[in-house]
Formats: sequence, C-alpha cells, structure tokens
Amino acid sequence: MISMSRSFIVANINDLVSKLQTEEKIALLSAPNWWNTTPIPRLEIPSIRCSDGPNGVRGSSHFASTPAQCLPCATSLASTFDVNLIRKVGEFLAAETKIKSSVILLAPTCNIQRSPLGGRAFESFSEDPYLSGIMASAYVNGLQSQGVSAAIKHFVGNDQEHERTAADSVMSDRALREVYLYPFMLAQKLAKPWAFMTSYGRIHGVHCSESPELLQDILRDEWGFKGIVVSDWYGTYGVDQPINAGLDLEMPGPTRWRTPTLVNHMLTAQKLSPSTLDERVRNILAYIQQQARLNPEVVYGDGKERTRDTPEIRKFCRALATQGVVLLQNRNMVLPLLPNRVHKLAIVGPNAKGSVISGGGSAALKASYIVTPYEGIQEGAFEELQISYAIGCYAHKYLPTLENHLKTPTGEPGWLATFYSHTKDGKLSPPIAKFVLNDTRVKLNDFIPEGLTEDWTLKMTGQLTVDKTVPFELGLTVAGRAKLWIDGELTIDNWTKQTPGDFFYGQGTIEEKAIVELEANKTVNVLVEYTNSYPPPDKNDKGNTVSNAQPALMRGLRLGGCEKINADAAIADAVELAETSDAVVFIGGLTPEWESEGFDRPSLELPGMQAELITKLAAVNPNTIVCIQAGSAISMPWKDDVAGILQTWYSGNEVGNAIADVLFGKANPCGRLPLTFPKRLEDIAAYPNLLSEHGKIHYREDIMVGYKHHMKHKIEPLFCFGHGLSYTTFKFLDCVIIRQAGTDIELSIQLQNTGSVAGSEVLQLYVAYPDKGITHPPLQLKSFAKVHDVAAGEIAIAKLELDKWSFSYWDEEKNQWKVDAGHYALHIGFSCEDIVCQSMIELETTLSWTGL
Repeated sequence: MISMSRSFIVANINDLVSKLQTEEKIALLSAPNWWNTTPIPRLEIPSIRCSDGPNGVRGSSHFASTPAQCLPCATSLASTFDVNLIRKVGEFLAAETKIKSSVILLAPTCNIQRSPLGGRAFESFSEDPYLSGIMASAYVNGLQSQGVSAAIKHFVGNDQEHERTAADSVMSDRALREVYLYPFMLAQKLAKPWAFMTSYGRIHGVHCSESPELLQDILRDEWGFKGIVVSDWYGTYGVDQPINAGLDLEMPGPTRWRTPTLVNHMLTAQKLSPSTLDERVRNILAYIQQQARLNPEVVYGDGKERTRDTPEIRKFCRALATQGVVLLQNRNMVLPLLPNRVHKLAIVGPNAKGSVISGGGSAALKASYIVTPYEGIQEGAFEELQISYAIGCYAHKYLPTLENHLKTPTGEPGWLATFYSHTKDGKLSPPIAKFVLNDTRVKLNDFIPEGLTEDWTLKMTGQLTVDKTVPFELGLTVAGRAKLWIDGELTIDNWTKQTPGDFFYGQGTIEEKAIVELEANKTVNVLVEYTNSYPPPDKNDKGNTVSNAQPALMRGLRLGGCEKINADAAIADAVELAETSDAVVFIGGLTPEWESEGFDRPSLELPGMQAELITKLAAVNPNTIVCIQAGSAISMPWKDDVAGILQTWYSGNEVGNAIADVLFGKANPCGRLPLTFPKRLEDIAAYPNLLSEHGKIHYREDIMVGYKHHMKHKIEPLFCFGHGLSYTTFKFLDCVIIRQAGTDIELSIQLQNTGSVAGSEVLQLYVAYPDKGITHPPLQLKSFAKVHDVAAGEIAIAKLELDKWSFSYWDEEKNQWKVDAGHYALHIGFSCEDIVCQSMIELETTLSWTGL
C-alpha cells in the first residue's frame, strides 16, 4: 500500500479537480487492478479497495483467498422476514469487509427472482419487490452504519444469466417500475446506498451502464442519488456513452476503455465534454474521500487481509442460519426428532458430508471453517441415538474438489503452485513464484505474479491419499489448457483438443475425466501442468472449440475426484439402511456447480438420481425427512411420499449445526418462503420466456411475477409464498386500525401461541386494489412483522404500517406514480394463501407524484 499523508481527508474536492492533469482524471475513472481504485500519489489521493459479497467478504484474491466467514445466501436471509436481524448482518459484514482491508462491499444483490432457474437466484432476496427492497434496505443500513459502502447491484434487470452481457430485457414501463426498479427505489428511499452497480444487459435497447434514462433521469434526478455508479466487472462497453450517461467507475482494471488515447480522442471529437469528465471525477473523489474519512485505519493501513473467528461470531452465524430454515412439511409431527421416538437414525444423501455452503460464481469464498450436515447432526444428536450413513447417490456436476486429500511435496495441507515464464525457444524459465493453495479450484483472473512473460506455465503438484482402495475418478476442467499426470503417467489431456463448457462463466472447457486405481493410504503424486494460452484452432472443428472462442477474460483450472460408485448398488445400500432405521434424514439438493453466476439451471429437477432415491427411501421408511440445500425452488415429485421437508438453502459455515438444531428441536423453525415453489417448469410465471431469444428476454408475465401469477391464473403452487411451519401454533385474536391519516395507516394485531413450546411467527399484510379499469395483481405484499420467541400460551402484539407506496401503481400514460381513490382490502395472514383477517379501508383522494 502506498504510504502518504492523510491530508486528502480534508482536501477541497473542487481544488483537487483543478489540480489534476487530464491523464490523472482519466485514470481515476478506472482501476489499476481487479479490486482497487486508482491512487494519485502526487496529490496524496489514496486507493480504496472493494470486495465481493453478498454472503461474505472474500477479499482481494480468488487465487489465494484469505479465509472468511460465509453467511447464508440472500434467499435464506429473506426467509427470516426479520428486518432487525438483516441489519445486524450488514453490521457483521462491515467488520468482515474492514478486516479484508476493504471499505466497499459489492452487495447486496436485489434483483428479482423472476424464475428459480436463474443462475444467481440464490444471491437475490425474493420474487417480491417489496420484500426484496425492505431486506436490501436493512442490509445497506447495517453495512453503512459502520462506514462500509454498499454497492447495491445489479441495476437493473439482471434476472438470468443467458446472454447476460448482450440481452435486452423487454418489459413494460409498468413492470420496470413496479417490479424490477422497485427494490432499488426502496433501498434508495430507506437506506441511501453510497454506490450502485450497473447490470450487464440492456433496458430499452441500451446497455444499463450507458443509459442516461436509468443513471441520470431516474437514479440521480428522480431519486436524488448522490453516490457513485460503478460498472459490473467487464460491464462497460464503450468510451463516451457510459461517461456521458453517468457511469463514474469502470471495473475492473487495467482499463479497456478509459485510456488516455481513447478518452482524449472523445474529448477532441467533442463526444465528451471536459465538464462531464470533471463531474465524474468529482463524484469519484468525493466518494474516496468519504470512505477514507470514515475508515482511515483501513485506507491508510497495512493492506493485509485477515480472518475473524471467535465463539461469538460462530454463535451469530449459527443462529442466523437456523433462522432462515423453512419447515415446509411435517406430517405426523415427525419433527423434531426426540429420544422417545427415534433410536436409530440413517443419514443419506450426496450433500451430507459435503461442504455445500454457498452458490457459485462471485459469491463463493474460502470459508474459515465448515460444519458439514453429518458433523452437525453427530454433534447435536442426543446421546443414545445411533447414527448410520450411506451416500445413496452422487449429484455433483463437477467431481468434488480434492484439497482435503492433498498434501504438498513437503507435507503441508493442499498443493504447491509454481509459476514459470517461457523463454524465447519455448522452454520454461526457473521458477518465478511459489504458493501453497488449499483449494483445487485455481482462479487466475485477478492475480498472477509479477515478472511473467505473455505466455506462462503453472505447475500444481501434490500428494493424493484416500482412505480405501477404490477406482477413483478424476476430472480436469480449464480456462486455458492443462494436462494431468498421476505418478508420472499422463492421465488427462485437456490441452491438445478441447470441448467448450460452462466452467468459469462459460470461458472454459467441459470436465475431462479418467479413472485410476488407488490403494488405501497409499500416496500418489499429482502434477497438473497449465498454460494460459489456448490450443491452435482445428481447421475441422467449424468454430466450436475453446480455441476459437472470444479472447477470454478469465483463466484457471479445477481438479476434482471421488470414488467411482455403482449407482444402483449405492441406492440399494441406502434403502437397506433405511429399512432398519427409525427415521431417515436425506440431505441433498444443488451445489455451487449447479447454481452459479455464468449460466442458468436447465430444469427444476434435482440432479443425479436424488428424486429416485428419495422415493425409494420413503417407500421403506415412513419417517423420511428431506433437507434441501438450494438457493431457490426445486421440483418435488416425492413430496407426498415423505414425512418432513426442510428448505435449508445455502446456510454458510454453520450449515451442519443449523440443520441439527432444527432436526432435534433445539431451535423452533421460523423461516417463511420468500418465493413461490412451482409444481412444474410450466407453472413458472416467466415460462416459456426463460432464455434470451435473438438478443431479447421477453418479460411477457409483466407485473404478475411469482405468487401474483399463481393467484391471478389460479395455478396451485407446490408451496406458496410466505409459507412456513413451526413446532408450535399461533392463533389470530384481533386486528385494530389504530391510526389512519390518508394513506398512512398503522395496525395492531394480537396473536397467541396456542402450542406447547415457544416460537416466532411472521404476520404478512397483502393489499388488494379496487377495480378501476387497471389490471392489478390479486394481492400484493405491502407490510410484514415478526414476533419473536413467544412463550406457550402468551399473547404477542405485532405492528404493521402502510403508506402511499402500499396503494400505488405506475401510471404509464402520465409517467408517474398514482394512488386511486377507492376501497382497498387489507388481507392479513401467515402466507399469501393462509389469510386470517380481512378489512376494508377507504382512500378518499387520488394522488400522483414522481420521485420518492
């Protein structure tokens, strides 16, 4: 980190702008690397660092990440329906950000879960714009209360991954306003994020990063935004258009567009004015100054990245993960598992011993520790419980990573990375740099050591040991090219000829596989040789190989492997175990390879033979409980066969303890679904418009997203929005409107815990609009409240509030918000389908407005 004085903190921004040379101004609008802004040492302007979120803070390296706490994914957070808790999440992540020497978190993601198949659905809170906006606001308020800037994303319409950098999201202005812009608008109204990140795609045919309508007219003029607008990584597509539109910062660096040559050319051609350039620079300087002023110990610190880990932190993460678990089904009160009912428990499933803590892509990070479901259940079980395990089936997309089975040649955990330059005659130089990595996913997009030639080689070496004699399947996936040797024998060639795949955001290959025979506890030597270049084009491949792809922005490799099992025999073993057990807990779902940035899921189905296995387990054991790890909805053809279903999402480091706490009744589940679970693909509101067609994504469902679509068209869901069970029961007692002043309304609701144990409940208020010749959803969530830890028999009071936004819609004819005078029905309940109270209110005056 550059050493400089702190005079910049009190400097006058206009004075600084006047002292900057044109080349320095241009440099400030881009970055020198993946994570930092550009410093100007001459004027003591420091660099500030950002880091990826939203479910943790990875730090400034994919290659050699500093371990971090991994929190539950956004759908899990939204399932809590707990604004105060999500604010605490923001505060927690602010501390995580600072410990990584960063002052900007690229989060939260508050795009709409238009379809559960969206690759980044797990990063977004909900299908509902109100719930999304309230959760995002709480997150931002918590983060920024500690001086760390949110960079709320992706503004706007990044709701799927297919052709995400090119596709035009074709939607009505009403859908844009009421659904997709709405959570961003709420966040700006209630929390005022200090940065907005643009999405990759287009709205109204214009890329969002160069849209004056979005960045100037709506965000700055209408909503009063005062911070900076930053592009998504490689989401800048021109020189003058983004600058003129209001994009302050191009990321990442080194810049592709904001070079002195290109920007000066735009200035000379008068496509870009000096005053506009100064305006962008002024925004950047004010933002850097604000963050330096709030966090001088970070901005002027040593730049090192560290890990926090205390008993208090673990307790918070555990409670947070538990609060998000949704009990979807509990036939015959199979849960919680109690000593008087269960003596032998079978744990089955591909994720039981896996480290499934997050979705994939930029949200993934290296966790400081992981409690697997198997470990958590073993630790949390009552003493006399006998636990047995069978995997039952595999469900991976790529073979599991191997870091837990590898040691370096000197005996350290992990494997050794050694970089080499290429000499003029094509040979390797002496080693340039060496690193020990404890991950067999090696990403090289944001780091390579200094001193390498344009083409270079990386050798990964380690010693592989497994605990039983098995046929072992290995898989090598690359963005670049590589070969794998086992004990000096070439085992996989992903170098000579390659097949394109979706690895590394679609810029890599498929996983090439091979089977080797490994003996128990006998070490074999592993060598992967990787180079950053592609193989030469094959004249007969008709443009289909990786070598003929566009120049890649990403580089990396992935080595995976596991025992090669007989699928039918594995299922038979699990079923046999289930027959002799009192209860079965199946733990499966998706993984970061199935649900990730860069591609969308192909279907709602569980991968592999999970559905078949669950059905067979339930056929021999009526006490089968299914725990699903996924960031969004999956299909459940076995729903009526099993006794219990838990939606555990991606729960972070503490996943195993959270699942165990709910299974054994140490925690009473209180999560509620923030999205609709459809029965089948065809029931998704966005169906069949799930992919980009000729560069356009047609949002033909318009404003009827999620539960609004199901209710409007009377389509029965698998599980409805807001649904969630408990180990206790609540009875609605009374609802009183205690205040009404125009559209400002406050209600008081009385609930009683009529069960035998303490529990929490979520009250949800939906508004039905009057029929004024305008199409509206049948119900719209407009308020919610949670009562906490209500003892058996006790009465709790929940307060619900409404305002003008609770009754508004976008008037496309007049291009403004409108509330019609008339009678509105207030529906209060425990889900969008479980309504326990209805009342009518009258609004006597029609209102119209723009802005917040």
